[in-house]
Amino acid sequence: MFKGGLHFLFAWRYFKAKKSTNAINIIAWISIAAMVMGTAALILVLSVFNGFEGLVKSLYSSFYPDIKISAAAGKVITVSNDQLRQLKTLPGIKNYSLVEEEKALLQNGEYQSVVFLKGVDENYRYVTGVEAHLVKGNYDVGRVDAPLIILGAGVENAVGVQSDRNLLALNIYLPKKGSSELIDPLQNISEDTINTSGTFVIQQDFDNKYAITNLDFVKKMLGLAADEYGGIEIALKDPTDADDVKPGLQKIFGSNYKVQTRYEQNQGLYSIMRAEKWVIYAVLVLLMIVFSFTVISSLTMLVIEKEKDISVLNALGSNRNFIQKIFLSEGLLLGVIGGVLGMVLALLLAWLQVNFKLIPLQGGSFLIDYFPVKLKIGDFLLVSATVVIIALLAAWVPSRKAALNEFSLRSE
Repeated sequence: MFKGGLHFLFAWRYFKAKKSTNAINIIAWISIAAMVMGTAALILVLSVFNGFEGLVKSLYSSFYPDIKISAAAGKVITVSNDQLRQLKTLPGIKNYSLVEEEKALLQNGEYQSVVFLKGVDENYRYVTGVEAHLVKGNYDVGRVDAPLIILGAGVENAVGVQSDRNLLALNIYLPKKGSSELIDPLQNISEDTINTSGTFVIQQDFDNKYAITNLDFVKKMLGLAADEYGGIEIALKDPTDADDVKPGLQKIFGSNYKVQTRYEQNQGLYSIMRAEKWVIYAVLVLLMIVFSFTVISSLTMLVIEKEKDISVLNALGSNRNFIQKIFLSEGLLLGVIGGVLGMVLALLLAWLQVNFKLIPLQGGSFLIDYFPVKLKIGDFLLVSATVVIIALLAAWVPSRKAALNEFSLRSE
């Protein structure tokens, strides 16, 4: 007899109707408030994680290339002119830079620091965003016979210089190629002097470890041959095409070369960030499940309140499934109202944070002084599904109880 969406109509009327016991109304609104807070918290926390993830990725993309080619084993690769010609003609390639990286000791009198010295060619400034992050001096790596060095801010502090006005050259020490095979320890080390040209600030992982200089100068100190390099760093026309471009590069260079996208170069970092996000999501979902007990309480009291109505529906021919659907719909209604209001609240708070920076970051050691927020439609869909599932699960027990109870129209 009762078909279609009639159970939603009954659920809506039960929601709006004045209850005989005021506590039922109070608990129902508490249920909605709990859903509002839980939904808003889920959206905002996921959005803050999105903001930090986007910030970290943008910082790492300023130093790491879209694709990097390096040795599958060892530190050095041999690159032929033919391979470079094929690389230039590969679709999707914007530019590339030949690099060499090795640990070095920088010394300025009593100050010294072990750094990752990166030798780069003239194309490096077009492959990464280091130049855009200079805070002192100029982007200039010099020549093989007159090299200059760009320091990370942490390295600059460690060696006690001001890179844009340092008058005295730094001493630099590098191990020679195959130095472990030499008997005389003094022959294992190349020594030279180098002047500073600038300082970059990207992120502490880079600022405290890296210094950038002329590629040919580094190769000369290491004793590398003309066709030997540490790797090739590549910028793509569209960074999202990295997985499509990678097979072509692997075909050109072969199995002895390792071809890595930016994600693969930092797989550990990205995996940890993703895991942290889902752990926080799981914790907040557990809190929402706890909040859902207010929905169970509200619906249980509503079932008791509407015993006579259910008996009338039974007398009119409604089956147990229909009665159960009414109270499932009631629970869904509480969840949907709370979820929609929670999303509206999250949107409002996110807008305020983006425009007015209401919640600052403490400590002053980060690149920004406020919590970044980035809203994603996928998060809204995920949270919507989560709220609906929790609401239906919470409504299951009281709705089942309502369907299984035997009711009578006779008064006691």
